[in-house]
Amino acid sequence: MATSVVRLFDPWRNPLCTCPPKYGLNPYTGCGHHCKYCYITSYVRDGFNPRLKENLLSRVKRDLEKIPRGSTVALSNSSDPYTPPEGRLGVTREVLRLLLERGHRVLVVTKSPLVLRDLDILTKHRDRVVVQVTITTLDRELASALEPHAPGGRVEAVRRLAGAGLAVGVRLDPIVPHLNDGEIDAVVRAAAEAGARHVVASVYKAKWDNFARLTAAFPELAPLWRDMYLKRGRRVHGQWYAPVDYRRRVLTTAAEAARSWRLQFSICREEFTELNTPGAFCDGSHFFNFYKSTVG
Repeated sequence: MATSVVRLFDPWRNPLCTCPPKYGLNPYTGCGHHCKYCYITSYVRDGFNPRLKENLLSRVKRDLEKIPRGSTVALSNSSDPYTPPEGRLGVTREVLRLLLERGHRVLVVTKSPLVLRDLDILTKHRDRVVVQVTITTLDRELASALEPHAPGGRVEAVRRLAGAGLAVGVRLDPIVPHLNDGEIDAVVRAAAEAGARHVVASVYKAKWDNFARLTAAFPELAPLWRDMYLKRGRRVHGQWYAPVDYRRRVLTTAAEAARSWRLQFSICREEFTELNTPGAFCDGSHFFNFYKSTVG
């Protein structure tokens, strides 16, 4: 019997995850963006080779019969739902249609403006949709080195999504020490000016696979990162975290920038929950309650 593709979201029981219960759905195994900091290659075979899950749509239909109507489903937790093959396959579009027409609430996390292709579906059900766009840097040269196959145009995608009346957040995730941590204010400002309502920030967490790629891509920073993570950092739930003082400082900078632009703010898998906007979750699911209170 085929395994479920719509599953309860459980981020490896990470004690720092504060998101409410939800389901996760990854239409693809692996992701084609090849981000240096990505951790999926530590647990997904051939992780940078995206492939559609076998018999996906029939399995989604079967799984949706088993979960309560109105459940929250996140697309995606391990691979971008708009990974490059989606441009020709269009399967994420059909998954969105299935989820929304059956009354579920959907969280979309992506690095790709291809999400704009599905504005007709998303806006039809805008009270049950939250979209988060990851923007780690505004520097094109750095982006090409850090996220070599991820598309640009993400700030404009935020603008168009927000202009269509959708709840949109920007994920400044990860903040990589000495690499993009000088852009925090600029990214938050760009998010606000594009119409985002929420900013989520998290500091890069090292695993054996992504650390090797980052140090190979930016060898001049390798000694600094080895000192920060392997000597002065600490291991949390299978990942190396940067030193507490560094993380608190840059995340406070992000929180203050968000407040200055009147944006909600959340951290992701960090211990400084006092920085969060009260009632806001890093997955953006609190916007569903906002819609319920204003529409219902």
